[in-house]
Amino acid sequence: MKIEKTMKIGELLETNPDKAEILLNAGMHCLGCPASREETLEEACMVHGINVEELVEELNKE
Repeated sequence: MKIEKTMKIGELLETNPDKAEILLNAGMHCLGCPASREETLEEACMVHGINVEELVEELNKE
């Protein structure tokens, strides 16, 4: 399954729990917060000042 910037963090972590480490390393330390699970990758990146295109590319590498 290809990861898109419109994917919700909760959906991403349910289908690809191994990707949590990449998100944490990028600076998203709020993965346990219930509200963050309903955010899209794009929304979370905007809040944390992360380049969403680079993060999605990294998430899709493996």
